[in-house]
Amino acid sequence: MTYGYSHNLVEANKNANPEFLGVAFGRMCIELGIPATRVAEELGVSRMTVYNWFWGESIPSRNNSEQIKLFMARYEK
Repeated sequence: MTYGYSHNLVEANKNANPEFLGVAFGRMCIELGIPATRVAEELGVSRMTVYNWFWGESIPSRNNSEQIKLFMARYEK
């Protein structure tokens, strides 16, 4: 389930470097169907910022990286 993520975003995420935290975060959100709007609201950033992380176009700040890691930890199996 891609929860409304565009085909272009999903493909860009698949082709981006998975070593980037934002890209790995994007893969998790896409796979689990977590909407970018929810991510943006919880982290206090814009949806465009979230999409840029997911695409690997930008790298989260240190503070955002810590928040992303906490967010991801809630969904670890």
